[in-house]
Amino acid sequence: MVLSFAYTRSLLPLAQVYTGRFPWTNIELHKKHGPVVRIAPNEYSIDDPSAVKAIYGHGTAFTKGPWYDGSTNLKDQKSNLFADRDPESHAAERRKVASLYSMSTLVTMEEGVNDCIALLEQRLGELTRSRKPINLQWWMQCYAFDVIGSITISKRFGFLDSGEDPMDLTSGMDDFLIHSARIGVYPELHPIIFKLGKWAGPNGIIRAFIFTRKEIHEYKATNKFLEGKIDEEAAFLPRLLRLHQAKPDSVTEEDVMRTCAINIVAGSDTTSISLTGVLWALLRNPEAMEKVLFIPSPRWVRGLTFTINQLRAEVDDKYLSGEIGDPISFADAQKMPYLQAVIREGLRLHPAGGLPLSRVVPKGGATIAGHFFPEGTIVGINAWVAHRNADVFGDDVEVFRPERWLEDEKNAHRMERYWLPFGHGSRTCLGKNMALMEISKLIPQLIRKFDIELADPEMKLETRNVWFVKQTNIIVQIKQRTL
Repeated sequence: MVLSFAYTRSLLPLAQVYTGRFPWTNIELHKKHGPVVRIAPNEYSIDDPSAVKAIYGHGTAFTKGPWYDGSTNLKDQKSNLFADRDPESHAAERRKVASLYSMSTLVTMEEGVNDCIALLEQRLGELTRSRKPINLQWWMQCYAFDVIGSITISKRFGFLDSGEDPMDLTSGMDDFLIHSARIGVYPELHPIIFKLGKWAGPNGIIRAFIFTRKEIHEYKATNKFLEGKIDEEAAFLPRLLRLHQAKPDSVTEEDVMRTCAINIVAGSDTTSISLTGVLWALLRNPEAMEKVLFIPSPRWVRGLTFTINQLRAEVDDKYLSGEIGDPISFADAQKMPYLQAVIREGLRLHPAGGLPLSRVVPKGGATIAGHFFPEGTIVGINAWVAHRNADVFGDDVEVFRPERWLEDEKNAHRMERYWLPFGHGSRTCLGKNMALMEISKLIPQLIRKFDIELADPEMKLETRNVWFVKQTNIIVQIKQRTL
C-alpha cells in the first residue's frame, strides 16, 4: 500500500515535512523555477498574486485538498471547521459561530486579555530581578495559552502562574501537529495511524478535547448557569451555551465542545508564533522598536528620526495624560500606524503556517498564473513563498522594514492582497481578529514597560517545523524600565 502511494504521490513532500525543511525548500524551488512548481506528481505550488483570488476567492469552486484529512477526528461525526472540505457544510457550521469572532464581540472579551497582560508583566518583573536570560518564546506561549483559555472558557490554564505547562498541553499539541502535517501527505493512512492512538490518545490532541468537555460540565454545574445568569458572561463558552439553549437542534452540545476545543488548539501555538515572530524582528532591528513607542500620524512616519528617549517620553506622556490606557486598548492600538506596520511586517517574514494552503481544481479545470490545470489537480500558495515575492514586496524582501506598509497607500493595498498569514477568502482563519487583538495589545506594553535585548546579538533563529514554523530559542536579557 505504501509503495503504491509513493508511485501516485511523491516522497519529496513527506521528506521535507519530516525534516522541517519544507518552507525553505519551497522558497528555493520558486527562485529556481518561477511561479509554478510541481512538488508532487499531481500537486503544484503557486507564487503569483493573481492566483489568490482564483484559488481562494469567495465563490470559487476550489475545495480544500486531501491534506486536511489528517486533521480530522475520526471518532467525531462532524469534521471540525478547519478540516471540513465540504463547502456547504463548512459554510453552515461557520454561520453558527461567526458572530462570536466578530470585532464587536471580541472587544467585550478584552478584559480577560488585560488580566493576562498584567500577570505576564508581573512574572517578567520578577524575572528581571534574577538578571538571568529568559526564553521569550516560552513566555509568549504561556501568554497565548492563558488568553485563549480566558476568552474561550472564562478560565486561564495557569501557564502564567508559574511559567509552566500545568496540564502538559503543549506536548499534546506538538503530537497532533506532527501527525497532521506528515499524515496529510498520505491521508489514506490517517484511519490506520489514527487507531494507534497517537493523534487521539492521552498524549495527543484529544487531551484538549477531554479537558474542554470537563470544563463545560463543570461550568454547567455552577449556580450562575443553573440560575440562568450566563448572559452576563462574555467568553465563548457561555455565549455558545446561550446559542445551544435557544436552538438546541442547530447548535448541539457537541458543537459547543468542538468550537471551544478548536479555539484552544488553533488559537494558542499560532498566536505565540506570530507574537514571537514580531518580537524577534524588533530585537534584530532595534531602530524599528524605538519607533513603535511613538504614535505618529501617517504624515509623520516618513523620515522619523526621534531618539528612543524622545519617543518614550512622548508615549509616556500619553499614558500619564490618560489618552491611552494601561494596558492599551485594542481600539487605540489599531490607531497606531507604525505599530500596525510592524505587526504586518513581522507576520510577513514569519507567518505561523509553513505549508501551502492546498486546494483541488474544480470540474472543467482552471487557468492559474498562465498555466492550465485539469480538474482534480492540487494547487496551493505557501505564505512563506508569497511573502518573499520581490515583485510585490520590493527588492529588500528579506529585510524587516515596516515603513514599506506606510510609504504608498496604493502599494500597501497591493501588498495586503498577497499577505496571507491568516489565509484568504471564505476560509480565512476565524480567529484572525482574536490573534491581532492579543498581538496589538501586548507588543506596545512590553516595549513600554521593559528593555529587552537578545542575550547574544549574533544569535541565529532556531525553529521546529512540521505544520507551524515554531521558534525555540529567543533567549533575551530583560530589564524593567522606571516610568
